[in-house]
This record gives sequence, structure tokens and C-alpha cells, in this order.
Amino acid sequence: MERLQKAIADAGYTSRRKAEELIKQGKVIVNGEVIDTLGYKVDSNDVIEVEGHTLNKRVIKEYYMLNKPREVICSVHDEAERLCVTDLIDTSARIYPVGRLDYDTTGLIILTNDGTLANILMHPRHQIKKTYIAKINGILKEEDFKNLRKGILVDNRRVSIDNFKVKKQDKEKTTSLVEVTIHEGRNHIVRRLFENMGYDVLKLNRSKYGCLELGDLKSGEYRSLSESEVKKLYDYR
Repeated sequence: MERLQKAIADAGYTSRRKAEELIKQGKVIVNGEVIDTLGYKVDSNDVIEVEGHTLNKRVIKEYYMLNKPREVICSVHDEAERLCVTDLIDTSARIYPVGRLDYDTTGLIILTNDGTLANILMHPRHQIKKTYIAKINGILKEEDFKNLRKGILVDNRRVSIDNFKVKKQDKEKTTSLVEVTIHEGRNHIVRRLFENMGYDVLKLNRSKYGCLELGDLKSGEYRSLSESEVKKLYDYR
């Protein structure tokens, strides 16, 4: 016997956290009965339906790394009919993005139908490091480096900076290209920490996620993750 939300995640439908939301919303049916409370347990003989879809526990797990272009939504569907990250990957599997990148942010995003792995990667306790390249409107001052070493306050919570370096400065255009590594995932956190320092982020790209790097993957391109890469991601448990 296992908890219903874990069974849904293991079937590859969505992450465990999202499965809990669907259960509370009354969108999960087990053996013809709506189950809307957490803690319900099922076994391999139970028939589970989520949002009208009967789960196949023998689904083949798929794992992709995409270099997300600008103006693409990190979702499986958009009511405004904007392009979604899942539209860029040629598969019939019900994959979904692990976490999000902003509409105008580019770079590395993982997509999978493995709900267990998605839950591991998104859980804040695992503190997975993510590296971003940001172009900002200004030349950093010595005081900025001191503040970065201490950590920047955003909404009265300190953002710990794991690593930071200036890659390039253009004094004529008054812009800087910086690399920042953090391990938390609050919404718009990189843009907001620079805003709190008095800088606007003109461009933002995620170049690394945990053990994964974009490498020479061009904008809009994707590739399947290797077995060893998937294993390394599971090792974050």
C-alpha cells in the first residue's frame, strides 16, 4: 500500500505536490469514488483516475533538458495560446517542466513524466544549486560585493549567494555581465535580488541546474538525459 499522491507521482502524471492539490480539489477518483483527502492509500489493483485520465503505472519514464527561449511559457498549457515548453519537445508522453523560468528568462529547464524525481528536485530541503548569467544595467560597486557576501534581503528573508563573479563590464554602455549561483527557488528571485541592490536585469539565462549544464545546446534545442545524469539527480535525495 502507498499514499495516493505518491502513486500518482510514480505513474508520471505530475509531481507529488501537485498531486496533493488535485486530490484536495476533488479531481482524483479511485475505483469510481472521488477521494479528496490526503493520506488515502492504494495498491496495484486500484484503478486511479486523475482529471479524467486513467493512470498507467507501466508508463515509460522520459527525461529531457531544454534550452528555453524567451517568450515561452513553463507550462503544459496556456489559455492565451502562447508557446509552452512542452510544445518544443517531440514526444507523446505527458511530460511537464520541473519548476519554472520566467517568460523572458532563457536557459536550462528539465522536463519529465517522473513525478518522484520532480518532487525531489523541487523540494527546498535539497537545496539544489542553480547558476544564472545576468546582464544588468550598471557597474557593480565595492559595496555591492560586500552585500553579496552577506546575502541580500528579499521580503525580509536573506538570499544566500553560493557563488558570484563578474564576467564582463562595459563601461561605455554601463552594463555588467555577472554569474550568480543560488540554491533557493522563490519566484523571480534573481531579478528581485538585483532590484533590491538597485539594478535592473536586462537579460537572464540559467546555465546550470545541479549536476546539469547547458553546454552547446542552442536556444530551443533539447536532448534526453542519460541514465547516469538521471541517477545523479536522484542522488539529491
